[in-house]
Amino acid sequence: MTDARIVAEYAARESYGRLLAWLTARTRDVAAAEDALADAFRAALEHWPKTGAPDSPEAWLLTTARRKLIDQARRARTRDESEPTLVLAAEEADAALLDEREFPDERLKLLFVCAHPAIDKTVRTPLMLQTVLGLDAARIASAFLVAPATMAQRLVRAKRKIKDAGIPFETPEQDEFNARLDDVLDAIYAAYTAGWDAADGADARCGGLTREAIFLARLAVETAPNAPEAHGLVALLLHAEARRNARIVDGRFVALADQDAALWDREMIGTAEQALARAWTFSTAGRFQIEAAIQSAHAAAKLHDRDTRNDILVLYRRLIELAPSIGARVGYAGALAAAGENGDALRALDEVEQNRVNRYQAYWAVRAHVLSALERPDEALAAYTRAIGLCEDNATRDFLRRRMAKLARPDTP
Repeated sequence: MTDARIVAEYAARESYGRLLAWLTARTRDVAAAEDALADAFRAALEHWPKTGAPDSPEAWLLTTARRKLIDQARRARTRDESEPTLVLAAEEADAALLDEREFPDERLKLLFVCAHPAIDKTVRTPLMLQTVLGLDAARIASAFLVAPATMAQRLVRAKRKIKDAGIPFETPEQDEFNARLDDVLDAIYAAYTAGWDAADGADARCGGLTREAIFLARLAVETAPNAPEAHGLVALLLHAEARRNARIVDGRFVALADQDAALWDREMIGTAEQALARAWTFSTAGRFQIEAAIQSAHAAAKLHDRDTRNDILVLYRRLIELAPSIGARVGYAGALAAAGENGDALRALDEVEQNRVNRYQAYWAVRAHVLSALERPDEALAAYTRAIGLCEDNATRDFLRRRMAKLARPDTP
């Protein structure tokens, strides 16, 4: 791989959402901005290996994408309406990129556009994941347990809606802000999860999502300092990120209960605790605050040698009351198993609607663990097989295979 290609791929990982948001802010057309930016990246991959990477890759990509948009406007014979705006935007961009510190990050605004009431609620988070964070439709479809073609169609319709409805590219007024903020925070969390699931480095683009998600979560706090769930999300992400170095060791996935706490980032945990404490000052409880509190309890168990298993169970019950998602129910079952209540754990798993977990890998992994603890090896092996088949992460897949092998042959190390 040439140095120029590496620069192009790095720019795609680091700058895609920032560039797309900037272009969309000035064209009000997500699909057109996506097409122009895709052409710019293709041109970079074609030209940079021959000519060398430019000093400012972002400026080159933005200028190339802008020219594509102007050409499209000319071909559509809308020059009088469109081209002056695009030329003005290009001049502004060229000036701003002389000092990248002045280049505006419009991603949070684009997140709020995607959360507009005119956009179908079921597609808001997927739309944000694709436009702002660059995930492809197939990966998003996998995360939301729908067919890729179905997800692609929904995303196309949503982008057309943004253009046709003339949704303003701006942070909404207070009366709409809080309603849209929930969807924005959901998307940021989904982005972090996508990056976290790529912890073994198999997908470099997704690996960078964790950093971008944390940045956007902190930006949300700056924009909405009195929103407890924004503080809760920051706390949740930082607690998870603090354990990154302990999660994959020598290429092997390490379960939370077995992690070496000496590898955790204590300073980041402290910052997470401060964010969580700030969230609690508002005397309300939301999903992200509860999830952050669960992670805080896990940290306390390791760092302060406290038995927090009952605390975690109480928190999961509260989480299910607030947000009865599949993830919350599976997490509760896992917490019951950790407390030695494997029979209750299996009953909790059986209560989840089976048609909703056919493609949910975590469900089958927890079910396999619980069935193994209940000494039901044949059923456990079947669950492990299903979990491994659904697993996209190499390190996690190998971890499950080792557990499965140990169940089949107890003398396996």
